Amino acid sequence: MADAAQDLDSKDVGALNTAKDLFAGAVGGVAQVLIGQPFDIVKVRLQTTTAYSSALNAASTIYAKEGPLAFYKGTLTPLVGIGACVSIQFGAFGWARRYFESANAAHPLSPGGTPKELSYGQYYAAGAFAGVANSVISGPIEHVRIRLQTQPHGAARLYAGPLDCVRKLAAHEGVLRGLYRGEAVTIYREATAYGMWFLTFEYLMNADAARNKLQRSEIPAYKVALYGGLAGEALWLASYPFDVVKSKMQTDGFGKEMRYKTMRDCFAQTWRAEGMRGFWKGIGPTLFRAMPVSAGTFAVVEATSRAIA
Repeated sequence: MADAAQDLDSKDVGALNTAKDLFAGAVGGVAQVLIGQPFDIVKVRLQTTTAYSSALNAASTIYAKEGPLAFYKGTLTPLVGIGACVSIQFGAFGWARRYFESANAAHPLSPGGTPKELSYGQYYAAGAFAGVANSVISGPIEHVRIRLQTQPHGAARLYAGPLDCVRKLAAHEGVLRGLYRGEAVTIYREATAYGMWFLTFEYLMNADAARNKLQRSEIPAYKVALYGGLAGEALWLASYPFDVVKSKMQTDGFGKEMRYKTMRDCFAQTWRAEGMRGFWKGIGPTLFRAMPVSAGTFAVVEATSRAIA
């Protein structure tokens, strides 16, 4: 009976911790969208067209021709969706981390059942798991956002808003081949990106705590933000070519207008047309955006987690 009660308590604690991770992630996700959306539209335009000579040219042209609000085109979808995505990322990562901690505690090298610190391979695996879990939602959300960001301005626009975009994408080839266009490369990108994101942040936080003989909760907020920002840089450097291919596939036409038949075909065509450089178009504004966005996300999530601990 005691063991059963202990198992029940453990499940309750685990569920509570997951709920806290989900809530903190949702708060961080809202901050992420509000900080990063103007940078993101410049990145997508650079990835999907040759109309701009540089990030500065893209930003100035968008401002001149479409006005300042154009930098927040398609924001409603990510504001709702990215909040859910970041919530899933942190919830899934927390669950996977606790799974590895339990597995480590049961290992013979961990006497007395004391949880052994995760290896960095395990941190990467937990982050990759979070990315794959997240891709189910992030794929269609980003598809809709990219279509809205790249559609013609003014009377020539193709979609009246996010719901109209969802309806029209699904009408082309159904939900899976229409709305979920580019999902395979999205899964690769998310696993690589979030494996590296969480691995980098955890490494920097753990190294700081060990170096200064502190508990993680004692690490000051400015350092949490700095380490979060550096993790954002690592995320994009590890996964950017996948993101370029994803953007190309999610702005591609349908039927006779389709240029890329598969993810592999998109990689091949990009290589033939642009070489290695083609997989890194837009990396400058992306890295510029990554530091404040990722710093803000981790700072808000960490502060929220500490507040509700």
